[in-house]
Amino acid sequence: MARLSLVAAGLLAALPLTACLSPARDFHGYIADEVQPIDIKPGDDTRSTVLAQLGSPSTEGLFDTNIWFYYSDIQERFAFYRPKVVERSIIAISFSEDDAVDEVVKYSVTDGQIVSYASRETPTRGRELGFWEQIFGTVGAVRLPNTDETTPGNPTGRR
Repeated sequence: MARLSLVAAGLLAALPLTACLSPARDFHGYIADEVQPIDIKPGDDTRSTVLAQLGSPSTEGLFDTNIWFYYSDIQERFAFYRPKVVERSIIAISFSEDDAVDEVVKYSVTDGQIVSYASRETPTRGRELGFWEQIFGTVGAVRLPNTDETTPGNPTGRR
């Protein structure tokens, strides 16, 4: 009987750990209702029909507002690890000058590239202080008393 209760207690204690075994899925971006962005046909659709079928784009082109982007991705996260992008879909719809759909291009997670970001530190010239120099660098430094601006010759500021 005691052995059975130990096994039951062990299984009960291990039950919360099973939540770490299944990934948590997060959905970000555009979620299509009825019409998929890839179903838009160049030459047949216009800017207004795309807006009516898909809604507002996730973003527009920065320098060319004739390109609309519909972005969505799915991320999985195991326990406390960083999320990993499992699926990514970016649909770029470009319009001609007469607002007709010119081209529809689909990009996936494999079309991305790793971008090497610059560090957020600006290198400066000069002498860098070491650890001990930073700690004991002000020992023995003489601090001058504050002077009153109205009486420059009087360091105490009293009249």
